[in-house]
Amino acid sequence: MTIHSSHPFRDPEADPVRRLRGRLGGAVTLWTAGEGEDVFEWAGLTVTSVLVANGEPARLLALVDPDSAFADVLEATGRAVVAVLTWDDRDLADAFAGTAPAPGGPFRQAEFTSSPWGPRLTRVATWAGVQLESATPVGWSSLVTAVVEEVTVGEDDPLIHRRGRYLRPLDGSPD
Repeated sequence: MTIHSSHPFRDPEADPVRRLRGRLGGAVTLWTAGEGEDVFEWAGLTVTSVLVANGEPARLLALVDPDSAFADVLEATGRAVVAVLTWDDRDLADAFAGTAPAPGGPFRQAEFTSSPWGPRLTRVATWAGVQLESATPVGWSSLVTAVVEEVTVGEDDPLIHRRGRYLRPLDGSPD
């Protein structure tokens, strides 16, 4: 085993745009789509590049991986659930991002319930049901614009991701 003085996975030729994005950070959301009760027909993706556009109707805009299974299911169903994750959801966020193991698939890592917009993470207090309006290629992503049809806002603190790390809530709540 070799001990390194630097981060072993840091890109030696850092992309300045990626570094800028990492400094902006944002709330970690879980976007899920699919119909029925079969978890193998569902798809989900952890997304931090999200913007709320208030108006009549309000919209959520997100940058989504166009090659993801989630993008395919969202396009097929036209609906999704957007859950705002909390500190306790770090492992789930990693499972849906594909950066942590998820035996049986990521939907087996927590309890989900069917909704008119797709599978909804049962334990979240803040979530929205959305209808796909458009998906447009932007850079290496797809800019998804979704009309907000229902919103539930709880008193929980959102999980924040900045510079490759999750940040603890300001209230200092325990792990």
